[in-house]
Amino acid sequence: MALTRYRPALIAGLLAIPLATAHAQVFTVGEKSATADIATDFTPTHVPLPQGKLTERGRRELIRNLEAEQGFAHRALPVSAGITLQANGQLTPGPAEYRKLIYQKGQSAAPGDRVVVTALEFKGDRLILDFNGGPYAKHRFLRHIQINDAPVAPDRGEVATGSRITLVFEGGIPEISSPEVKALLEPLIDFGVKTSEQAYADTLPPALKDAIAAHEVLVGMNHRMVLAALGAPENKMREQQSGDPNGARYEEWIYGHVPQTIRFVRFVGDRVTMVEIAALGKPIEIHNTNEMGDFDPTPTREVAMGDKDPKGGEGKSAAPPTLRLPGEAAPPDGPGKVQFPTKSSAAPIPPTPTADPGPGSDSGAGPGIGPATSPGANSGPNSGTSPRSNPKPPIQ
Repeated sequence: MALTRYRPALIAGLLAIPLATAHAQVFTVGEKSATADIATDFTPTHVPLPQGKLTERGRRELIRNLEAEQGFAHRALPVSAGITLQANGQLTPGPAEYRKLIYQKGQSAAPGDRVVVTALEFKGDRLILDFNGGPYAKHRFLRHIQINDAPVAPDRGEVATGSRITLVFEGGIPEISSPEVKALLEPLIDFGVKTSEQAYADTLPPALKDAIAAHEVLVGMNHRMVLAALGAPENKMREQQSGDPNGARYEEWIYGHVPQTIRFVRFVGDRVTMVEIAALGKPIEIHNTNEMGDFDPTPTREVAMGDKDPKGGEGKSAAPPTLRLPGEAAPPDGPGKVQFPTKSSAAPIPPTPTADPGPGSDSGAGPGIGPATSPGANSGPNSGTSPRSNPKPPIQ
């Protein structure tokens, strides 16, 4: 009966909750915005394959020549076993499903990262290769064994961070060699001998790739691009204050020394904002405008859902929540005010009071001086040092 009586008020309160939360700022990054910078371009290979079936000797040769081989990822690899590559054919999943796989499972390697073949398995018409440990953490049976309540092999919380690529051959695995397997994996993995900077440069657009090959630094590059173009700098000047009092701090990399050409590369954050080239006998060249065109090396994240300020002040910070009415002034001594110390000196701390032996003490010393006598002590019938020391006459 009580619920029936207050049912209208309860329904009105539940309906008011969404209205109260509708004005809150909610920003949600969706799958499309989070995977917008992941490249999924794919070009099938054309590698001539032998006709004969794989023999036991060819199997051992593949294991010996492919395991522990290192390469560089041409595209982002997910922490998953769902990548299937047809020999001289297409790659599954497709571009949209590939991005969704990375969004759900996570990324094992970025473009240009080094990967290592850690396991190789032959199963029917397919060759299964695990990179960087594979997508599954290894199960150790010793974790289930304990001696005196102490585990033999404690669980260290190992998490799988690798990827798996399944190479499928139509009609069974042929008598293939390790260089041919590497050529078939070329759209995904590059097994060429190169540095990580060179592998990263191969993933960039042709104009940037040519600039890095010519050892040129363009305004707008990031740290990794500059390292790929010029390598590590000889000197660094970090945390330098710009001439503008409101300007951000910058970092400057210096390449070369006199009489060689000296390059000063200035970074603000992760972007090159200025390049100064000082050649002997020539005026200093200053580049301070964007030279990257429409290419932005910084991954962009688009807000898929969110409330917008109707006044157009998206860049302004919202006012903190308050219980005051609109237009009500804050109290002068309210919270949030900084209390500065005053110049007046603090009051001196009074001395610690000493124990007073009481008016019945006849020790001959001043008050508070002399040995203290406990109330229950009795020094004799004639001592007189305490009121309790005088014996009372017996009751007749």
